[in-house]
Amino acid sequence: MKYFTNIHKNKTYNFIIRLGIIAATYYFIYSQIFHKKKLEYVVDSFLELIDQPFLYFFIVWISMLMIVNWGIEALKWQFLIGKIEKISFFKAFEAIFAGISVSIFTPNRIGEWFGRVFILKSGNPWKGVFITMVGSLSQLLITIIVGATSLLFYMPIYFGRTNLFSDYDYLYYGFIFLVVVIIAALILLFLNVTALPGFVSRLLKRKLVHFNDYFSVISTFSTFELSTVLILSFLRYCVFALQFYLLLMMFSVEIPLLHGLMIISMIFFIMTAIPTITLAELGIRGSISLYFIGLYFENFSTLTDKINIGIVSASSSLWLVNLAIPALIGTIFVFRLNFFRK
Repeated sequence: MKYFTNIHKNKTYNFIIRLGIIAATYYFIYSQIFHKKKLEYVVDSFLELIDQPFLYFFIVWISMLMIVNWGIEALKWQFLIGKIEKISFFKAFEAIFAGISVSIFTPNRIGEWFGRVFILKSGNPWKGVFITMVGSLSQLLITIIVGATSLLFYMPIYFGRTNLFSDYDYLYYGFIFLVVVIIAALILLFLNVTALPGFVSRLLKRKLVHFNDYFSVISTFSTFELSTVLILSFLRYCVFALQFYLLLMMFSVEIPLLHGLMIISMIFFIMTAIPTITLAELGIRGSISLYFIGLYFENFSTLTDKINIGIVSASSSLWLVNLAIPALIGTIFVFRLNFFRK
């Protein structure tokens, strides 16, 4: 009798948490779009383009890239989570979208780590959280690597250069050396992340036995597997960078491809360096995009109000396409999450 009572309680708790997540997701998106009216300018800019034949070309490509973006992330997570439970690609895709719904209203989107793992049937959720963290770290590492590399090209173009033997050049070459060393160190640390559980275990000794048991799942990954995860993270990075560039083009912010991708990587790089609460992320995205893209027009062209609106519209649309819409889709899959098992 007690067994059936516990099952009933678990179902009730699961249902309440699912409803809470869905309500929070819808409320957050509603407040961004309608209550706070942060996307008014996007709608206005979009309406101005509604009669343009090229608009549908951009919409199709940007939508397809959204699917590819999260498809690569689903493939990466399926590959990683296979250490504790074999799941299909479509189930991984469901977990990704459910994770977006959970994360969209949490600080720095940390809810994504927990939102995905509760779709598992047999795998330990806490081991799943640490595995998901490995995937997030790989994406962060790629953002830092590409952003830091772009910074090396960005500085001399946008902040000027003097003659070859000036103090500035010595500082610049020293900065190049520092960036290369840091990138190499970060790659080596990630590829040797399997040694971290042993270090933590010695540090904590017997104080947190269960934590050590869950955390030790990281040590099961080989260098080849971690390298594969990095490659998938880089491919995903290329997809959403291209999305941003296409959105800039759609809203008439015309920048040469190489300049555009370099500036976009700088924007993503700075975004990772700023601790953000998701509630304020949309405004921060727009401000950072305005600053870095605005520098291009100040150096090479003319910055107008229309371009400013286009930059903010493109930045906000990227949030809408890659987070808001997937979060709404993910609410369908939230009902697959089991926070309390038998």
